[in-house]
Amino acid sequence: MTAIRPATVAVHAGNQPDAATGAVAAPIHLATTFRHGAAGERLAGYEYQREGNPTNDRLREALAALEGGATACTFASGMAAMTTVLECLPNGARLLVPDDCYTGLRMLCAEFLPERGIRPVSVDMTDLDAVRAACAEPVAMLWIETPSNPLMQVADIAALAQLGHAHGATVVVDNTFATPLLQRPLALGADIVMHSTTKYFGGHSDVLGGALVFAHDDAFAQKVAHRLHVTGAVLAPFSAWLILRGCRSLGARMAMHCANARKVADFLAAHPAIERVNWPGLASHPGHAVAARQMRDFGGMLSIQLRGGRAAALAMASKLQVFTNATSLGGCESLIEHRASVEGANPRSPQDLLRISVGLEDADDLVADLAQALG
Repeated sequence: MTAIRPATVAVHAGNQPDAATGAVAAPIHLATTFRHGAAGERLAGYEYQREGNPTNDRLREALAALEGGATACTFASGMAAMTTVLECLPNGARLLVPDDCYTGLRMLCAEFLPERGIRPVSVDMTDLDAVRAACAEPVAMLWIETPSNPLMQVADIAALAQLGHAHGATVVVDNTFATPLLQRPLALGADIVMHSTTKYFGGHSDVLGGALVFAHDDAFAQKVAHRLHVTGAVLAPFSAWLILRGCRSLGARMAMHCANARKVADFLAAHPAIERVNWPGLASHPGHAVAARQMRDFGGMLSIQLRGGRAAALAMASKLQVFTNATSLGGCESLIEHRASVEGANPRSPQDLLRISVGLEDADDLVADLAQALG
């Protein structure tokens, strides 16, 4: 599907009426096995759910269309997607990752990738000179997360892709916070896009999933797909159906997430109890100019840092009534989380920081709840 805007693609890609019945809503195919010929001939193109499933195929088609990619793989979780692609790197490979990034990626780099002979190196992805210096040694993959979790740092995808490719690296972008409705990394030069489809794609805090979208259906994409097939971190058909259903409202939801986030960010930025608001839509954000260049809007995620440190952050979080203290993000309900408290034994997030996923409630109610909690 080409020459139409992303919100329209989100509604229609992978959602063609069912050929057998004319049903407008995509059917769910729950079968684990499919009838084949006596010599194993795939009579209808399928054999076993782990190898392929019609509902997952619809979702993969939708994700590839939304990101402008050639092919996609779907996984049981975002971590499964991340782990599978990283474990396809060869022994001895050097991997550059952001110094501010999702805790799960940090744990992979600290605990599991070194066991496979993969060498992760943390670098400030907002500093092109620092990345260039890190590329002085051979690098196999450059992993970008923008906006980052939880400091909402903005990395210049086009510049990093050019730099990575100049040094022979595969460039991967975690696009979970932005979604393809706001940012399309493949069009900016990236090779692979990763999503936790649990978040904005699912949109209702009731489904777990992950995805990789590839700019080209090349040997590396096929290697990842083969590893997924053999290791079995596949997405269940019902989960694929829920995520595909979420795609259809993604445009409308992202527009409201962004509008609500702007009102929340503006209120918090003017409040005397708040030291800093990390949201790329604010002109004061260090990455605002880059975000304005590569994003259509600035997203529903932000973080705040309170003047009173950890105690003030916890006190505020405990007084909220509309916001729910919970992990994850991208659902209809607004969530808040003291990240350092949930990051395990070695937290990296500042103790004064609260991460906020702005939901779809009335923005005035969200602001009023924040005001009373800070008051």
